[in-house]
Amino acid sequence: MLVPKLEKLIGTEVYATRSLGIGGIIRQFVEDFVVEEVLVDGSKAEINQSAERQVLGSSPFKNHYLLCVLVKRNWDMFQALRVIAEQLNISTRQIQIAGIKDAKAVTAQYITIEGISTEEIQKVQVKDIKICPTGYFRNKVSPYFLLGNNFHIAIRAISHSKSTIKKRITKTIEELEAIGGVPNFFGHQRFGTTRPITHLVGKAFIKGSFKKAAMLFLAKPSTHEHPESRQARKQLQAAQDFRQALETFPKQLHYERLMLRHLAKKSDDYIGAFRRLPIRLQKLFPQACQAYLFSKFLSRRIKNGLPLNKAEVGDYIVSVERSGLPMLNMYRITSTQSLAEINKAVKTGRMRIAIPLIGFKQHPSQGVQGEIEKQILKEEDVKPENFKITAMPEISSRGELRTAITPLNNFSLKAISEDSASPSKSKAEVTFMLYRGSYATIVLREIMKPSNPIRAGF
Repeated sequence: MLVPKLEKLIGTEVYATRSLGIGGIIRQFVEDFVVEEVLVDGSKAEINQSAERQVLGSSPFKNHYLLCVLVKRNWDMFQALRVIAEQLNISTRQIQIAGIKDAKAVTAQYITIEGISTEEIQKVQVKDIKICPTGYFRNKVSPYFLLGNNFHIAIRAISHSKSTIKKRITKTIEELEAIGGVPNFFGHQRFGTTRPITHLVGKAFIKGSFKKAAMLFLAKPSTHEHPESRQARKQLQAAQDFRQALETFPKQLHYERLMLRHLAKKSDDYIGAFRRLPIRLQKLFPQACQAYLFSKFLSRRIKNGLPLNKAEVGDYIVSVERSGLPMLNMYRITSTQSLAEINKAVKTGRMRIAIPLIGFKQHPSQGVQGEIEKQILKEEDVKPENFKITAMPEISSRGELRTAITPLNNFSLKAISEDSASPSKSKAEVTFMLYRGSYATIVLREIMKPSNPIRAGF
């Protein structure tokens, strides 16, 4: 099965299933991609959240984090938080999230806002953003509290008959269930969909090439972005004139303009320019480099015929909580002596195979998988210690483990109907739940097998 070139550029080089895809388009309309967050205690953030308050803490003074459900439509996560902070006249650091949500989607998630009352929340009046307070909380929300996300997705413009669509989706899901879940690749949004350069910026970061990192972020054009943005980047690439670029860069390139304002005054302070960005965004660059390497490791494992639901000697193995979440700090390295015992636990779902997100404290696997990883690190000219970024220690990354597969929970093909936007074609609606850190688009790419991911809405 041929994988599009764009996906190979971000390290996703294979499919886990051999079944034929249904094609089609996702996100033709924002409402076609709905994400609702689920916390470990079972709390669900819903799009149609009740405005009824449920006060979790006895006092806003003892429990000074206000827990809210944030519902946003077609908003970038970081820009939404910035606008909310501006309206509340607070720092974005006072708003905490459990997970980053898709931009081109309708999403509901939990946030905490530090030092703000339920009355003050009424000040926030932003189009396509709704905040529903649920009460005061003694802790700020973080990924620790996140179980995962429920997805309701419509795939439109499918050219096949209803029976073919049903048959192909059923076959794909059966194949995924046979290997224990979905390969835990990172989705396009981790790298940038129309301009997949985040991992390239991250690689320049870890190699200490901050000018290169800045010019990649600011001036590397893409044929898939808006012509005005592409032209502005090309002009900066040719002229290297930050003041001029500040005049020509479109207003919607908010983060680029933040950096350009700094560089227009201090043209050689690239680190200072990156520090104008939200710290969460700064950290995404080296994390994207880790994600790229992980996806290469996982792709090569699949290509080499190594199983995802059966350990080999030298593999990392992590235990699984009763909730279904992996305990990434509770790991073992499979030995010849423990192989049978570990594979029994993997088969019953009590353990999962894990692959490194390389960092200055996280080293490659051992055994055959370790050889794969060392070869890729050599090809990419990256060493684990590179992730200790002395010039910007705040974005250094220790690394960790990530499971090779993630379970596909509660999958359902809800309906196949005529696509009202393309009457001669069909629409399929699917729902499923994934644990935190896993991407719905990875499930969808197995179902759809898109020849052009950008045209298909990825």
